[in-house]
Amino acid sequence: MVMVDENPSDVSMFMYQAPRLTNKQFNFFSELIYTICGIKLPPIKKAMLIARISKRLRALQIPSFAEYIDFISSPEGEAQELVHLIDTVSTNKTDFFREADHFNFITQRYLPELAGRCRTEGGRRELRIWSAGCSSGEEPYTMAMVLADFAAANPWFSYAILATDISTKMLAMASQAVYADSRITTIPETYRRRYLMRGKGAHEGTHRIVPELRQRITFRRLNFLDSEFDLRKQMDIIFCRNVIIYFDQKTQMALFQKFYRNLAPGGYLFIGHSEALVGLDDRMTRVAASVFTSRK
Repeated sequence: MVMVDENPSDVSMFMYQAPRLTNKQFNFFSELIYTICGIKLPPIKKAMLIARISKRLRALQIPSFAEYIDFISSPEGEAQELVHLIDTVSTNKTDFFREADHFNFITQRYLPELAGRCRTEGGRRELRIWSAGCSSGEEPYTMAMVLADFAAANPWFSYAILATDISTKMLAMASQAVYADSRITTIPETYRRRYLMRGKGAHEGTHRIVPELRQRITFRRLNFLDSEFDLRKQMDIIFCRNVIIYFDQKTQMALFQKFYRNLAPGGYLFIGHSEALVGLDDRMTRVAASVFTSRK
């Protein structure tokens, strides 16, 4: 889940129709969003905020930002609307096999090492993976494709993927697992033939992930600012890529501490190539570009 620069079409659509947003009102929204999910909105994002929140005003038939603030400050609005506000001001940029070297690390290094250990130790092994900030699902489904191939050749191996995001809208899309043909171009042809179903009739022009992969993934809403993530077991792999750059350093450090607590000994944390690990220099070792392993 990331914030991106304003879409020019969004801004132009509402430039002359949206009510005026005062600096005081902007500061209210900025502080509220930061409090809820840790995302900083500098003044340069004001036009984006006007465009995005104006959509909620139109949907609710609320004529002004002042009245919208009154609504979300009420018990009813707080219970019903805050989740939609976060959905509205957040957007997601992701692709299948994004930053592909991370998946290469798993297939070429991690899984062979795991296979070697399991042959020595014996027994069945379930790998636990967390896609933290899963957006519309491309990342966890990519992981499922990679791991399904390995599982097919190694009967002792199984896997389970937890995929979380703060956006209910994105989670609904991810659960459906339906993608326009233009979205699947980064998936290798062998994976497309094996793990995607072509839409027909009214669904022509789309593909859907096959059921055997969908059932391996549990989608769940999660806010990174929650004091605890309530994970039942520690994770072998945590993917949180291209998310933390939108948080301030204090929030980044707190988040990495929580990731560390939920990472199994010797587990791996993957972050985006434009991101840096902060606050865990004494407990994590860099093993590849944007890949770290825990020292527990």
